[in-house]
Amino acid sequence: MKCRYCGSCQTIVIDSRNTENGDAIRRRRQCKDCGQRFTTYERVAWLDLQVIKKDGSKEEFSREKIKRGLIKATWKRPVTADQVDQLIDEVEQKLRAMNSKEVKSWQIGNLVINRLKKLDKLGYLLFATVYRDFDSVEDFEKEVEKVKNE
Repeated sequence: MKCRYCGSCQTIVIDSRNTENGDAIRRRRQCKDCGQRFTTYERVAWLDLQVIKKDGSKEEFSREKIKRGLIKATWKRPVTADQVDQLIDEVEQKLRAMNSKEVKSWQIGNLVINRLKKLDKLGYLLFATVYRDFDSVEDFEKEVEKVKNE
């Protein structure tokens, strides 16, 4: 495992434990070269799930792609990395429960956005501006009104 700080391959595991729901192993690592510590997660690879995009093209399901979007939406918000990981875990569990090899991108988006709305309303609005493809300020205002009224 490469150190995320210096790129060295000389790292050691200093702590290992299962995640809360038991579907991953959290490993605390330390770089032998620079001494920095970082966390990695080991999960079963789920390579057979294909995402059908709006244009009909297909790509492999990617936790990292969802995580990037969530991190952008919750930047400087009171949402922890663990909460983001837990949200993605919940989405992934729902997708597995569908027992399908293909899932439409809007289904994933709905699962993510519904959970994010419960976690952080402002983060939800920021995510929704991209996911729901707002065309105008009025679209954003309508969504803000919906959130206020809930």
